Amino acid sequence: MADITLKKVEVVIVGFGWTGAIMAKELTEAGMEVLALERGEYRDTYPDGAYPKTLDELTYIQRSKLFQDMSKSSFTFRHAASGVAVPYRQIGAFKPGTGVGGAGLHWSGQHWRVLPEELQLKTHYEKRYGKKFIPEGMTIQDFGVSYEELEPHFDFVEKVFGTSGVAYRVKGEVVGAGNFFEPSRSDHYALPPQKVPYTAHLFHKAAAEVGLHPFVAPSSNASGPYTNPYGCQMGPCNFCGYCSGFACYNYSKASPQVNIMPALRQVSNFELRPNCNVLRINLDGSGKKATGVTYVNAEGKTVEQPADLVIASTFAYNNAHLFLVSGVGKPYDPVSGEGVVGRNIAYQTMSTVQMFFDPDKNTNPFIGSGGNGVAVDDYNGDNFDHGPVGFVGGSPAWCNPAGVKPIAGIPVPNGTPAWGAGWKKAVKDNYANTVSFDVHGANMVYRDCYVDLDPTYTDQFGQKLLRFTFDWKDNDIKMSRYVTDKMLAVAKAMNPKSIHVSVKNFGDHLDLRNYQTTHWAGGTAMGTDPKTSVLNRYLQSWDVHNVFAVGSSVFPVGIGYNPTGLAAALTYWSARAIREQYLKDPRPLVAA
Repeated sequence: MADITLKKVEVVIVGFGWTGAIMAKELTEAGMEVLALERGEYRDTYPDGAYPKTLDELTYIQRSKLFQDMSKSSFTFRHAASGVAVPYRQIGAFKPGTGVGGAGLHWSGQHWRVLPEELQLKTHYEKRYGKKFIPEGMTIQDFGVSYEELEPHFDFVEKVFGTSGVAYRVKGEVVGAGNFFEPSRSDHYALPPQKVPYTAHLFHKAAAEVGLHPFVAPSSNASGPYTNPYGCQMGPCNFCGYCSGFACYNYSKASPQVNIMPALRQVSNFELRPNCNVLRINLDGSGKKATGVTYVNAEGKTVEQPADLVIASTFAYNNAHLFLVSGVGKPYDPVSGEGVVGRNIAYQTMSTVQMFFDPDKNTNPFIGSGGNGVAVDDYNGDNFDHGPVGFVGGSPAWCNPAGVKPIAGIPVPNGTPAWGAGWKKAVKDNYANTVSFDVHGANMVYRDCYVDLDPTYTDQFGQKLLRFTFDWKDNDIKMSRYVTDKMLAVAKAMNPKSIHVSVKNFGDHLDLRNYQTTHWAGGTAMGTDPKTSVLNRYLQSWDVHNVFAVGSSVFPVGIGYNPTGLAAALTYWSARAIREQYLKDPRPLVAA
């Protein structure tokens, strides 16, 4: 029994990051009474991003100020179902956010769309390469929505985020030096592209010399002053280098706090409650309709919040946890292959190429912006012939000078002593004389990579932790090594004195100790078949029609790009379906 039962609201949103904020804005515009519940504390640009305190790597990165407190709630991991899962006890390989804004407050600002074939991955590969080309045990499937359907939403997201970039083709006509492989856009970016730092300039020059198609990457770090469609204002980025892991003090990096919350504050039909940890979605006796949620408030009281409509907008895999503890959808069983909640978990591969130059190069690595840089898409998606190489997926590659930090960002060449005078000399000689770029690849989905509820470990509220069963597969390692090897031509064209490559080897396990990327996806996959997806094409639960889920958890496959742009566009797609279809006649929007 709950300690407190409150008056019913029309909509309750669980989690208030990018997708929760977008959904709140859309549904308040529809005239609905919207309540957002965020488990973490209230955060805003001031005081959480106040200058100069925010420029503190020790506090924000090493001591994880904006990240989830693993002592209160964590996850467990194992590499295979035969292994023993253990808790993720400190921030390492990825950095889940907490508090208002979520990871949307501490993200870098890299803003990508998606390649059209990645939305229809299974259909595309079977049509071009045949069904036998897809490895046994790989469970790729289509999203159930096309790029053409999402394009207007991609465009609007870029207008809301104040995205800086340069288009290649608009309305079918070549208009600029953008991404040669990008499909035609309906409009230009909201702002002109960011300035290109010296290291990215070197990468652009070298990539062009070896026959690739470099372009200035899209960035949600504003290249100039901007007012978005909601009337929210942004200031131009000053390349301070403190984006990823930090709240932007300059109102230059897009975040829910900068780009949506000022508009939500103006309306009376929206309420945000921080420090409210939702335990479960409540269902009626039939199990087919949600009646609201139960949460624990800041005083430790259990609160029942009735609602007509529930939106799950938690970070990545947490939507799967919420569905599992609530009984929304059938849990996935990897042995039988039946069930859907927890299925198709994906991460991302990452390899890094570092080049070391003579001491007079002076690359000024402290200058940076989270999303700026130069990228190539020649080996992303299906932009190259996969037939001879024998793997599914690809990788964009980019030189992203985001600002090398004084504690974690000290690259030294191979053979450098771990400490002492030799190490100090290497740091001094190389800090300002290096260039690096990343090969940031798609991780496919597999029958034996999934999440479920851990039978042993619980959180501070006594709920079972989410358990990951996940490891790298040969397909993804083969892809990453292939693309990295191709990109070495770019590194060599820069003519450095030495090159260091960090790339996974066959047989390597996922290592949770060192940061890689925060880009998890899946667990509540969308699709067209209720036997393989949790949600229909409008992100509505197949089983409980007044429950929707948004965020990267809805991706049924991994993609090469960062997920924020696609997650945001899908949220607008879902919100339009709610506004134009569901509210007029609450029902399943797709027949099961």
